[in-house]
Amino acid sequence: GTSHVSKAVRLICWDQPVRIAVCGLVSEQPVTLQASLRYEKGALFRAHARYRADAGGELDLERVPALGGSFARLEPVGLIWAVEPDKPYWRLLKRDVQMPFVVELEVLDGYEPDGGLLLARALHELHFMPSGVRRVPVREGRVWATLFLPPGPGPYPGIMDLFGLGGGLLEYRASLLAGKGFAVMALAYYNHDDLPQSVDTLHLEYFEEAVNYLLITLRLVKGPGIGLLGISKGGELSLAMSSFLKGITAAVIINGSVAVVGANIRYKDETLPPVTVMRDRVKMTKDGIKDVVEALKSPLEDGKSFIPVERSNTTFLFLVGQDDHNWKSEFYANEASKRLQAHGKEKPQIICYPEAGHYIEPPYWPLCRAAHHVLVGGPIFYGGEPRAHAMAQLDAWKRLQIFFHKHLDGVEVTIPTKL
Repeated sequence: GTSHVSKAVRLICWDQPVRIAVCGLVSEQPVTLQASLRYEKGALFRAHARYRADAGGELDLERVPALGGSFARLEPVGLIWAVEPDKPYWRLLKRDVQMPFVVELEVLDGYEPDGGLLLARALHELHFMPSGVRRVPVREGRVWATLFLPPGPGPYPGIMDLFGLGGGLLEYRASLLAGKGFAVMALAYYNHDDLPQSVDTLHLEYFEEAVNYLLITLRLVKGPGIGLLGISKGGELSLAMSSFLKGITAAVIINGSVAVVGANIRYKDETLPPVTVMRDRVKMTKDGIKDVVEALKSPLEDGKSFIPVERSNTTFLFLVGQDDHNWKSEFYANEASKRLQAHGKEKPQIICYPEAGHYIEPPYWPLCRAAHHVLVGGPIFYGGEPRAHAMAQLDAWKRLQIFFHKHLDGVEVTIPTKL
C-alpha cells in the first residue's frame, strides 16, 4: 500500500460501528493495524492486531479475522473497544461532547507493531452529538445539568442520566441517547461548580427538583413520568429516587446497589444510613490492586441500609455484569427483585452478562478493569474480560432503548443487530 493520510468526512457517532478496510496491499501481505486515541486529560489509549491480506491485496475487518495482538478472531470493531491506556489505572471518559474523539489508524508492514514500515494512516472522527441533537445547559434553582433534545418539535420521552462516584457532569451517554429520540438530562449532583465537592448525605430533594424541572417546567417531556438511567452510585440513587419520589415511570439500573453505600441518603425526615464497610475483607489481586467486592456488609444484615424499593411504582430493568468486582451487583438486583415481589410489585427484568465488569458503557467503549476509587483512595479491580464486556455493552445499549421506548413512549421498538 502507498502511504497516505485521509480524514473522515461522514459524521459517525461513537455508538455506531466503524468499518475498517485496507486496499492496495500485496497478495497475502502480513500487516499490523494499530489504533490510538488521546483522552482529553492526556493519556493515550492504544490497540493493535495482526492480519493477513487476501489474495487480491485487500483487507476487510468485517471478513478477515485478527491473528493476535490486542484481540483475536473476527472482530470488526476490535481496534476501538480493545484500546488500553498507556498509563495504568486510567478510565476513558468524554468530558467535552461537542468535540469528537479522533482515532488514528495505522497500517504497518509485518507483525512488529513497533518496527514495521508505515504503509498508511487515517484519522477518524467519532462524534458524541448526533445530527440534529441540541445541547442546552441547565442552571435552574439548585440544579446543575445539561439537557439534550432530539430533532423535531416534541414532546419527547424524558430520561434523567446519573453517573457514579467521582461526580461532575458527564454528558456522553445522554448526548448519544438523545439521538435515539429521547430528551435526556445529564445531572450533576456533586463535585461540579458550586455543588459540594464531596458528600456525607445526599438529599433527594435536589433530585426531586431536577425531576420536576424535566417533567413539569420544561413542557417538552411526555408524561406521566420520566425514566432514570443510573450506573454504579447513579444506579443506587435511581433506586432511592424511585422509592421516595413521584414522577418516575421506568428505571434502568446498571450495576447499581440496593444498599446505601458511602453516604447517607435523606428525604424529608427519613435517613437511610450507609452499609457497614469491612476493611479486613479487602483483598489484593496478583497485580497488587485492591479487590473490594467482599468489603460491604450485606443489606440483609444491615437492614436499615436497604433502599425501600417496595414503595416504588417504577418498572425496573437491571443490567448486571457478573464479573463486577466493585460490589455484588447480581446479588443486589436479585434482592431488589425479591423485595418487590414480596410486596406484590411487578417482577423486574434482570439481564446478566457473564464476564462483564462494573462500568457497562455505550457500545465500543474500552473496558476499565482497574482505576482509582475515591472512597478507597487508590486503584481497585473492576472486573471484566474485554471481548465479553464489549458484547455486553452492545446488548445493553439496545435493551435500554427498547425498554425506555416501551415504558415512556408506549412504542414497541426493534433495534437492529447492527446499531
